Amino acid sequence: MADDSLPPILITFRDAINAGDTETFLSFFPPDGIVEDWGRRFTGLAAIRGWSDKELIGARGTMTYGAVIEATPERISLNVDWTSTFFTGPGIFTFVLADGQIREMKISAA
Repeated sequence: MADDSLPPILITFRDAINAGDTETFLSFFPPDGIVEDWGRRFTGLAAIRGWSDKELIGARGTMTYGAVIEATPERISLNVDWTSTFFTGPGIFTFVLADGQIREMKISAA
């Protein structure tokens, strides 16, 4: 998928994850941001960091964006290929965007 078809925030977000940059990754979320990973919910930066340290950046994860499933100015869902030491496989990442940040990121089965 061409990066120019995505909001720039999602490009720099992906690049931060793939570079293993936890601080930049966290900066995309507001203090009360949410990550929902296959039904498990992590609210707030400390909870998101704990989850990421084990399952995202801490697992040396890399993501490749695939096709857009749905898109509005506030919400976008993408097929994603994910590779890490914790989990490898396809998924759907849904991002809720607000005020230049990622308000919520939901990961579900593809």
